[in-house]
Amino acid sequence: MSGEALHDEARLAAAAEYESPYAPLIDELYREEVLAARQMKPEAKFLAGEELFQYACSITMEGIRNQNPGFDDAACRQELRRRLEMRDRMGLQERTGHRT
Repeated sequence: MSGEALHDEARLAAAAEYESPYAPLIDELYREEVLAARQMKPEAKFLAGEELFQYACSITMEGIRNQNPGFDDAACRQELRRRLEMRDRMGLQERTGHRT
């Protein structure tokens, strides 16, 4: 058995050891969410995407406030914009293979 295969086997054994008794319930809830999303109209999916983005931004803003207690709202928004722009640049680099 190769070293990589042995590592994979050990990783799978460790994962099985820590499997949650809630895993089947989590899987079923996820399946229900996927099925519900498949039934959504495109307009509803678009709005849900906007809501998820706004939610993610609000969580990130709270993280920025936590990391920078002296920042006011304007400084937090500026930092959020900086992080979003950085994410966009990183995504562009991944898609094109070029640095901006």
